[in-house]
This record gives sequence, C-alpha cells and structure tokens, in this order.
Amino acid sequence: MSTSFLEIVELPDGRIELRRAEDEGSLVTLNFSEDAKAFLQGQHVEVAKAMLSVGVQMAGKLVEGDFDHGEASRVLH
Repeated sequence: MSTSFLEIVELPDGRIELRRAEDEGSLVTLNFSEDAKAFLQGQHVEVAKAMLSVGVQMAGKLVEGDFDHGEASRVLH
C-alpha cells in the first residue's frame, strides 16, 4: 500500500469506510448492526475510528517486520 493519506468516511447508508484520500475505492468497510449502534449509544463512529486506527498500526508493523507472529495458534474471538 502506498504512503498516501487515508480517510475514514461515514456513508449515507451508515457504513464506515477507510479509503485513500485521493480514491473513492474502499480499503476496509465496517457495518454496525442497529443493535450494536444502540448498545454504543451513537458512538459507533468513534469505535470505528479506534478499530481502524489499530488496524492501520498493525498493518504498518507487519510491513516493517516488527510484529511477532509467534508459534501459538490463532484464535479469533
């Protein structure tokens, strides 16, 4: 991925996208259910920003080779 600026955009249908500032194409799309939005009391955009920020940081570490993959099995919760 290039070093272009990234932006987080909330679309009219409620989805939240991460994309390159100069491009309309989506890199990542988050879609919160109505139940999740209600649980988060309207703060789903802030949660999405935090999720995407950590994801971009993690991707940067992977590219730089700074991430310890370890030998443990991967469990996704």
